[in-house]
Amino acid sequence: MQETAEQYIQRILGHVEGQDAIKVQRATVGKLKRLIHGLTAKQMKWRPEPAKWSIAEIVAHLADTEIAASWRMRSVIGENGVTTQPFDQDAWASVFQYQKRDVRRSLEVFRVLRENNLALLKEIPREAWDHYGMHLERGKETVAHLVRMFAGHDTNHVLQIERIVKQLKTKTKKRK
Repeated sequence: MQETAEQYIQRILGHVEGQDAIKVQRATVGKLKRLIHGLTAKQMKWRPEPAKWSIAEIVAHLADTEIAASWRMRSVIGENGVTTQPFDQDAWASVFQYQKRDVRRSLEVFRVLRENNLALLKEIPREAWDHYGMHLERGKETVAHLVRMFAGHDTNHVLQIERIVKQLKTKTKKRK
């Protein structure tokens, strides 16, 4: 059964409860670099299950999500109360061929966009953090809420990659 929007929000925010969302976001690129260090392209394209994403797909998803996040945050900051669009992550993964993308290139795209988004957040006036957008699936989301969601989303996928790396190491040990 697919989770509801509210269940998704709670799960994602649960990853960053009690943490500084900006610090979490700032640390993500370094965590990803450490996790993929030493992995081969083949390992990064390995799927733990046919319907589950590979590391390559997850990192490509993070890069594309940061594109969407850039637009969403700027829309909300610039036009309080604006309607914001969801996107179908599985459709994007297929159409934009995440499985074929170079992981390091995806990570670099993510890094550059993330740095720019964090710089933007440093510069906006305090009252802009209360600006909100009306997400078509999740409802009212302030800039502060979006920042926590993006941090939780990062953590969700870092944990997913950690599990895959652990599975890859187990697979490698079994072969020896």
